[in-house]
Amino acid sequence: MTPHLHQQYPELESTLPHIELGKSPTSVRRLSALDSVAAELWIKDDSEFGDGGWGGNKVRKLEWLLPDALRLGRHTIVTVGGLGTNWGLATALYGRELGLKTVLALIDQPVDDHVRSQLERLRHSGAKLYFTRNKTRTILSAPYILARNFSGRRPPYFLPAGGSSPVGALGYVEAALELAAQVRAGELPEPTHLVAPVGSGGTVAGLSLGLRLAGLSTRVVGVVVNDTLRLDAATLYRLADRSAQVLRERGARLPENISALTNLDIVTDYLGPGYGRTTMEATTAQTLSADLEHLTLEPVYTAKAMAALLEMNGQGRFGTGTVVFLNTNGPR
Repeated sequence: MTPHLHQQYPELESTLPHIELGKSPTSVRRLSALDSVAAELWIKDDSEFGDGGWGGNKVRKLEWLLPDALRLGRHTIVTVGGLGTNWGLATALYGRELGLKTVLALIDQPVDDHVRSQLERLRHSGAKLYFTRNKTRTILSAPYILARNFSGRRPPYFLPAGGSSPVGALGYVEAALELAAQVRAGELPEPTHLVAPVGSGGTVAGLSLGLRLAGLSTRVVGVVVNDTLRLDAATLYRLADRSAQVLRERGARLPENISALTNLDIVTDYLGPGYGRTTMEATTAQTLSADLEHLTLEPVYTAKAMAALLEMNGQGRFGTGTVVFLNTNGPR
């Protein structure tokens, strides 16, 4: 399917490469068993996105990042994540299909059965693994890792955690345009709010910019689940602004008055003890979602975001409109 971003800005066809890794649009449906309090709850289920070894929001970003690496003639991607990184696994699996090697710097996180399973998949993914343990050691090790992984004279293509670069965030500019098309087609009402977890920021930054470009008044509510990165509204606004600059530099004629900051709210009350550590509220939300809506969430990201949505809705903080939950989980 031709990406909505290229449909809205056809001048980008020759300047901003895209590789289709998943089928869009992902489905929307009402969560009627969960929305009995105030607002009407819906889901946009990005767990469906991705044809290969991993799905979810990581793959939307890779649709733009992998061809950008190829455009620059790079042969290796260097990136960072936790021991159970979904992002790192998706990069390794999808990059391998395109002849790109992946190098991962792995930071410690609480180890449970899910993390152990992920780490085993990482070991068999073809990625080169560096166990850098913590953020400080990762920063100090970065020059060595980059220098060791040149391909001839070509440096690696470096990506921040979660692929949350200005190019990576375009995956969710695209998703916002897709959601707007579903609203126009009558598949769901225009949302007053869209709730998503914030692990590295690229998803909500892209959504914030994309919704503005689509002409929707929807507010993005980002639920912070990571305390190892700076993820305040000002930081995410800058990321959205840099994504808009990429589009302008590649030829897109964007409105001059686009300001992502006006539709982005950051919520930090549901992090719990820290990144990778579950909370009682998240466990309850995970169980309710499975029992009432047959919805699979994981404890690190999506269960915490759902816990926030349910509590905020119970408090009447969304009013009586339509709230969309973005399910970014993507197991295969």
